[in-house]
Amino acid sequence: MEHLEKGEAVEIDEQKWVYDSSLDHRGRTPLRASTGAWKASFFIIAIEFAERLSYFGIATSLIIYLTAVIHLDVKTSAKTANQWAGVTTMMPLVGGVLADAYLGRFLTVLLSSIVYLMGLILLTLSSMAPSLKPCAGHEHCLEPRNIHKIVFFIAIYLVSVGTGGHKPSLESFGADQFDDDHPDERKKKMSFFNWWNAGLCSGLLLGVTVIVYMQAHIGWGQADIVLTVVMACSVVIFVIGRPIYRYRKPGSPWKPLVQVCVAAFSKRKLSYPSSSSELYEVPKSEKAQQRLLCHTESFKFLDKAAVIEEKDFSDTKQQDPWRLTTVTRVEELKLLLNMIPIWLTSLPFGICIAQSVTFFIKQGTQLNREITPRFSLPPPSIYGLAALGMILSVAVYDRILVPLLRRVTGTERGINILQRIGIGQVFSITAMIVAAVIERKRLTVVENDPLHSSISMSVFWLAPQFVIVGIADGFTLVGLQEYFYDQVPDSMRSLGIALYLSVIGAGNFLSSFLITIVDHVTERVSGKSWFGKDLNGSRIDHFYLFLAAITSANLCVYVFVASRYSYKNVQRKTATGARWPWRIATTVKPPERQGLDIRIYT
Repeated sequence: MEHLEKGEAVEIDEQKWVYDSSLDHRGRTPLRASTGAWKASFFIIAIEFAERLSYFGIATSLIIYLTAVIHLDVKTSAKTANQWAGVTTMMPLVGGVLADAYLGRFLTVLLSSIVYLMGLILLTLSSMAPSLKPCAGHEHCLEPRNIHKIVFFIAIYLVSVGTGGHKPSLESFGADQFDDDHPDERKKKMSFFNWWNAGLCSGLLLGVTVIVYMQAHIGWGQADIVLTVVMACSVVIFVIGRPIYRYRKPGSPWKPLVQVCVAAFSKRKLSYPSSSSELYEVPKSEKAQQRLLCHTESFKFLDKAAVIEEKDFSDTKQQDPWRLTTVTRVEELKLLLNMIPIWLTSLPFGICIAQSVTFFIKQGTQLNREITPRFSLPPPSIYGLAALGMILSVAVYDRILVPLLRRVTGTERGINILQRIGIGQVFSITAMIVAAVIERKRLTVVENDPLHSSISMSVFWLAPQFVIVGIADGFTLVGLQEYFYDQVPDSMRSLGIALYLSVIGAGNFLSSFLITIVDHVTERVSGKSWFGKDLNGSRIDHFYLFLAAITSANLCVYVFVASRYSYKNVQRKTATGARWPWRIATTVKPPERQGLDIRIYT
């Protein structure tokens, strides 16, 4: 009876307070009713909306700017745009480490947003300040001034640096607002990634329509002013939400993993215990809120780090972490090792997605974009169909498919994360095949009527490939976000989001690399490269089919890897409310909450 009363006390307390190592803005245990969950996430989604508005306002028009203002050829423009996108989506690896180990997620978002804002201000000046404009006068120039190019590239790479801290920290900070050990909040977190992407796509949609329209019909500088003002307002909104956020203390996530390697190597000659229950697992009292992981059989050689020797406790009261580590630390290292094959087999998807902001948009410049006699659709605005496809697929998945699949499979998610990622890869292959068919159709029209080129074809011929890419994003990109956030160690969640972004970044770099290789090989073999000076002299339909073939072969490998994957296995609470029912219940009164009785299990 006494045990049940203690269990009920824990359960009641945990309904009122959040015991997942989170803190409120004053460094205290957060009150569940007034912090976190959706009320905090809406502030965070708002700044993501503004950032994506700015990013896609720049990214989708970059190839147009490079060809029309900087006067680069199509091949060089595509490679330059891919390289910028690659840097932008690889920089979060640096930002993720800073957020997890040193600055914390809130401060990293704030500082990186300021850097981002500086980049936007400089971008505005490069188009508006007389001494920095592309041309000295108002006339059209065939070669922009060097000072403009220098300032322009510094500005967009400042945006890259800002994105490097912004993206991994903000998304993981948003997901941190939900308690994994609270059933209702855990379900809300699953929806968070879907609605996070809905907010992202809303910003994207306005970026490729309103902002791109301003760039085409009002001016590049005026569009940059709007982006700068919106970003500045979003930073203010983000700071206003500070009292209701839940925070996590930063701490180096790497040292414990190195300790596992050192301990496993030093005990490599020891024999395994007869049962995994004999491996060491005693959390320190100051980390009593840390979630523990269950033992798995993969990478069994690392288990040696948790094998107990008599001398591990003979000399000091506390064990040496360089000789003996807990099962949880060992399992955290296993999680990272398990991720490597998933990351590698996701790269071809990133290559396919890279085409949607380069060659897809350049195709749009060759087609009839006239909507009315007075209005012509800017080429980057067609990318809005990808955003609509993503919003539609996320909404259908979250509101229709997940509830249906939950009833069919009896699981919380409906289908597991890796299955969702695989479905999106199938859609990416389909998008490349459809894009190849449409480009071949366009080239046929150009061949039959070289005088008018393909202007007789409507730009909406590109709609299918953009919509399918959007659906692929809704499955794979959202799935990758959830996978890398959920499956990394709890102390590395900003880095987890950075790993997801690095799939897209590496995909952009690989796309640029493939263009170079294919350009060289095809010119040497057939005497004519697939990439000419313009699209009409190119055969990017062949390139699309080449990508479809690569991604199809990769999908077979991915299915094999995913079928053997072992998910993170967290020790959950029991019905009595105890997280570790086999341990002894004690009572702790933290100084920051006077009079509050918290029962934990140590």
